[in-house]
Amino acid sequence: MNLTTWHSGDEVDASYRMGFTVGDHSARHMRRILRMFLTRWELDGLADAAELALTELVANVVRHVPGRNCAVLILRRPDGLRVEVSDGCPAPALVARTPGELDEGGRGLLLVEAVADRWGTDPNSTGKTVWFECDARPPLPGG
Repeated sequence: MNLTTWHSGDEVDASYRMGFTVGDHSARHMRRILRMFLTRWELDGLADAAELALTELVANVVRHVPGRNCAVLILRRPDGLRVEVSDGCPAPALVARTPGELDEGGRGLLLVEAVADRWGTDPNSTGKTVWFECDARPPLPGG
């Protein structure tokens, strides 16, 4: 289930793709992998936002996808990073919504929306792909 919803060979410097059956502790391992690539690509400044967004997407697979199978694609783009999490569940992705005061969940996609420059969901022939993008920022003068 290695699905890519966006890819232009001229615009991608490097990528990482892997299929997983995720569990309660998988997000921790995925964050380590993501941080390793961000460090290699000199995009360390995106790590906190990207790790939080990836954690939320993996958590949604754990909570909502039967079998907990997904594919993760990490793409280095000339202007930043794109991460995709694809699963084989035909149910549409949840939408970012403000949960009730006593709701125990429902804030994940709001967090993705808050930390990513762009995010979205794309249906495909076997399920869906939820993705986010973080843009690299030029260093501040004198910093």
